Order: sequence, then C-alpha cells, then structure tokens
Amino acid sequence: MVRRYYSLPSLSALAAFEAAARYLSLTKAAEELNVTPGAISKQVRILEEELGSPLFVRRHRALEMTREGETMAAALREGFERISSTFLQVKAAGGQPNVTIGCTMAMAHLWLMPRMNAFWSSHQDIVVDHVISDQPHGLNRPDIDLRLRYGSGDWPDELSAKLYDDRIFPVASPEFARLNPVATVEDISKLQLLSVEGIEWDWTTWADFFRELGSPNLRLNVRRFNSHVIALQAARTGQGVVLGWASLVTPLIEAGDLVQIAGVAIPAPHSYFVTWSARRPLSRQATILRDWLLSLDR
Repeated sequence: MVRRYYSLPSLSALAAFEAAARYLSLTKAAEELNVTPGAISKQVRILEEELGSPLFVRRHRALEMTREGETMAAALREGFERISSTFLQVKAAGGQPNVTIGCTMAMAHLWLMPRMNAFWSSHQDIVVDHVISDQPHGLNRPDIDLRLRYGSGDWPDELSAKLYDDRIFPVASPEFARLNPVATVEDISKLQLLSVEGIEWDWTTWADFFRELGSPNLRLNVRRFNSHVIALQAARTGQGVVLGWASLVTPLIEAGDLVQIAGVAIPAPHSYFVTWSARRPLSRQATILRDWLLSLDR
C-alpha cells in the first residue's frame, strides 16, 4: 500500500464531510457537490471508519456534530479557506489586483456606493468586486475579503474594526408626515409602522424602539419586511413610518424624500464594523480598502 505523503484520508471524503458539517444536512451538501445524499453519507462513513470515531450523531431528519466532528470541521474550514484564498490570488495574479467586499443591500445602496467613487479615483489599479446579500449567512463566503457588518463587533473567526456608531429615529415621506401630524410617542404608535425583521443581525424593531423610549406596552400596527431598502421605499411612497439609521437615511432626508418624525431618536444598540477573516492575512489591496474605509468621515 502506498503511504500518503500527508497522512490524509480521501480528499473526496473530507470535502463531503466539510460540506455536511457546514450545512448540518446531507441533502444540502449533496446539492452543493452535485452528488446524491447517499454518496455524501457513504463518504462520511468512510472518513469515520478511517478516523475510528463518529463525526455525526444522526437524529431523525437532523445531524449533530460530535466533539471530534467539530474539531475536524474547524480544521477543514480553515484549510479550505486558505486554499481558496491562495487559489483566487494566484488566479488573479495575471490581471488587475482585486478585492471583494460584502454587505447588505441597504449598506451598499445608501452608504458604500456614494463613497466608492472617491476610492476608485484614488486607486485605479485596484478592482473592487461586490457581494450583496440580505440573507442569513449570505456573506459567509471564503472569496469575500472584507465585510461591512452591523452588530456587537464579535463574530466567529473574524477580526473587526469599528466604522461608526449610529442613531435611530422614525422617518416618513413629507406628504405622509403632513397628513399624519404627531406630537408624542404614543401618536407615532398609532400610525402604520413599517418594520424590518427576519435579518441575521440584531436589527432594532418598533417594539424595541418604544421600549427604549419607556413605552413598552403600546399596541402597534406593523407591516413587516425582511429588506431595509424595500421598507424605506415603502416609506418614501407614503405607505407608513420606518425606523431609519442616521448613516443610511440622512442622504434621503437631504434629498427631500424622507423627513424625521416627532424629533425622537435613540442610540443604535450596535455599531457598524468592517471585518475580515482571522485565519488568513489580508492582501495588500484588501488592506488598502480596509484602511480607506476606516479613514472616512462618518
């Protein structure tokens, strides 16, 4: 029997297990690797037999990783991310240097894009690719170098640097505000409220907002969205009141599309950060873009 140089098991088995561990699903792993769930299961069992330890506890319609499985999954994730990063760098070496940045639609549309022209003007040798996603875990891709995130600043396997703090206040179209004058917090609660919910980060809802203002038990008339951009568009067309983060809605206020309602505001419970992988160094291009983002006026 020929000894494997790195004493590794089958690479197919490792890839199958890594995908299954990432999704905790044989079916989703099979879809990603374009094979059958039975093939994924077989490869995982081959790996378990060679390892001599179970990697999953198989529940009814669910998988749970064992301690050994979690250890293996973490090592594979780190290794595959390093390989992916190196592959993409080598692939791009013959062309123009590039960096990939990921963020939500609202952050891209209302904060990043208005500022990017200044970066392109100063760094014409760097190509910036954009990944836009409002889906849970939609930005957890190894090809993304930098991420713009709203949260506490603590994400697994990522380093972070704060971009800015923010304020939250209700906004509506000028016409809606004219037709629905308000003087108190309770007056706001009686309006049609547009709420952004169901997003992976800790987004402040209307219930959170009124609780912070000391009015936790108000009855609310809420329409829910899972996209801040769409909720803002609904507000701009006079459909109700939406909570606005100052950094995102200020340009819309300055353009006359929205107005602040009642003059009330709260500090945002979290901040905006730029983050990057803790397991691999940033490229020169990514470092330049990160430092430029951190230098911006808020």
